[in-house]
Amino acid sequence: MFAPRKLVLALGLLLFPIPGFASDLAVLHNGFSIRHERRQVMGSVTRLYLTADGSGYVDVSTDYINRFEKDLSPAPAAVSPENSYLHSPAASPENSQKLNEVINLIGDRHHIDPDLINSVIHAESGFNPRAVSPKGAQGLMQLMPQTASHLGVANPFDPRANVEGGTRYLRELLERYNFDLIKALAAYNAGPHRVEQYRGVPPYFETRAYVARVVRDFNRKKDAERKTSPVTRTSGNKMQPRRPSTVKQAAAPVLAQQTSQ
Repeated sequence: MFAPRKLVLALGLLLFPIPGFASDLAVLHNGFSIRHERRQVMGSVTRLYLTADGSGYVDVSTDYINRFEKDLSPAPAAVSPENSYLHSPAASPENSQKLNEVINLIGDRHHIDPDLINSVIHAESGFNPRAVSPKGAQGLMQLMPQTASHLGVANPFDPRANVEGGTRYLRELLERYNFDLIKALAAYNAGPHRVEQYRGVPPYFETRAYVARVVRDFNRKKDAERKTSPVTRTSGNKMQPRRPSTVKQAAAPVLAQQTSQ
């Protein structure tokens, strides 16, 4: 950590736009790091440009930044022509169909209902692969840099890698909470430590609204599916679509119980 005098000097040097440094890291006091191409101090906020063209950025309070250093990790893989559609935020029918194919493939790999993945993406980023939250979460499933690093996601703005990492993280949370989807969603939004601190959904408006939004969207999809799919009767006289995986079977009853209260 800088001494007070050195901190003033360092911030003084950052009052002007800094030319693009490829793959720099802003290391925060809480241990998080944010990869960026260039940065600019604007008053009490430092803007970190996440892309070379400046289309993606995150504003961080300058006081939260401990230091800057070079990112020595491998550069993100280049976008191949056949996958370039995934990197366009345009929601054309063609792009939506191809993204759904990716989500279906990843959902099958991790035994997670693709409708649930879609509902999480809808709540997290509105299907914008370049989305960045004020807290620094990135991409379709809004992975924090530290979480993305833990999941091995080198480029959070690569939709395929982002959905793979986000889905794997959701699966880990489901297993952690014995497939209690409500707790898993709350942990995805607020962090597992908060769920364990409050022994359930933490009393945060944002988290409760988030869980309700995902549940509502997921149930809407299941209601539409029930009208066209074979059904089986479950406990409580509730009708549920047949599903091949235990995670999918566990998810819908939990949602039905929560939303019927």
